[in-house]
Amino acid sequence: MLKYLWMVIQDLFVAVTLVSMIHAMIHTRFGKESLRIHWAGIAAGVVSSIILAIVKNTTNKIISSRWNHRIYAVILLFTVAFLVFVLLTGRKERQKPGIPRVLTCLAGAGLSASWIFYALPGCIAYPFTFNTMGNGYWSSYFFSRLAGWALAYLILAIYAGLLYRCACGIRRKAFATMALLVIAAINAFYCLCRFFVPWVNRAKWLDWPLTYNPGEHGWAAELVRLSTGYDMLFIWISALLILILLVLFFAENTHVTQPYDNPARHRKLRALNRSRRRQAAGLFLTLALSVLSMSVVKAYDTREVVLSEPETYTVEEDRILVPMDSVSDGHLHRFEFRTDNDVNVRWIVVKKPGSASFGVGLDACEVCGNAGYYENNGRVICKRCDVVMNINTIGFKGGCNPIPLSYEVDGGNLVFLIRDLEAGEREFK
Repeated sequence: MLKYLWMVIQDLFVAVTLVSMIHAMIHTRFGKESLRIHWAGIAAGVVSSIILAIVKNTTNKIISSRWNHRIYAVILLFTVAFLVFVLLTGRKERQKPGIPRVLTCLAGAGLSASWIFYALPGCIAYPFTFNTMGNGYWSSYFFSRLAGWALAYLILAIYAGLLYRCACGIRRKAFATMALLVIAAINAFYCLCRFFVPWVNRAKWLDWPLTYNPGEHGWAAELVRLSTGYDMLFIWISALLILILLVLFFAENTHVTQPYDNPARHRKLRALNRSRRRQAAGLFLTLALSVLSMSVVKAYDTREVVLSEPETYTVEEDRILVPMDSVSDGHLHRFEFRTDNDVNVRWIVVKKPGSASFGVGLDACEVCGNAGYYENNGRVICKRCDVVMNINTIGFKGGCNPIPLSYEVDGGNLVFLIRDLEAGEREFK
């Protein structure tokens, strides 16, 4: 659940922020009737994203790297056009219809559509990639992931609505416009950095001297490294600008500063201020949830789980003996054997609840490889995919279950043959 919560928010945060800010700027600068052009751009981006997601996940005709390369170019083109037209039209609100106004709206619609088309298809396609461990779509595995995926959309939808209201209502229109232009520019720079990825990869393959330093592939490679190593920096800058905007919006509405000529008008202005402060507080909450999802939740979800240390056992000729008393507490126990080929083969043992039998298997599975399993609150969990194992099925083949390992019971010991462990060394190479 957590994985798809932070992934969707991280993938869509910039696009949602830009689209909401552009929508507010067009509304305040050109009037509500001009929003139809921007709505058309949003609709075009969403529809084309849905089509691309379906085609991408039902055919092999879409190569993501090529599509992204073209989308980066389109984003750069519309960003430049949007910045130029916004600066040309000036700061005057409710401007009269004219070519600059139409061109600004078209550029804004194109920029929104291109960002949506870049960010949304992958998020739409996430349910196609949910690992249900063979249990199908009507399973807890699927719905737990779907819940995180849907919750991210809900948070972003509320965030978008509140950001639009705050950007429309703020009296410092110059700051709102500046914040929008900076967010558009810095994220266009990110797209510019990513634009050179195919070029650098091709140059490395053909050993082209891009600039003064052929060995390092020069400035183009540095831009690619910047977009790869500091990709979250562009998101944090955008979030910081939105934080400043909402703080200014909140501060503007702490006291009535507009003129009024009677108590009724004063009460109306105070009620309006309270409403706007609530909007700022709601925007802060959704912004905080988004930032926490992309930082704290992401760090928790992607944390490195340290496997427990292997336990001791006795070796007799070609057999390994594990006392049953030492593994009958219902907890996961891990063992390790080094083969003649210098490969460490791990296996786990856990007593099944309400039974005298044991769940035994290699500390690896056919789906996730040798990532291993760990115990948390009495549950056995796959380290790689976070799927909780049914302890009663450990020892049976299939899904993310540990690869079965044969054993016998002899004189109060679990007996494992060394040849069976050696046969499993290919899973740990």
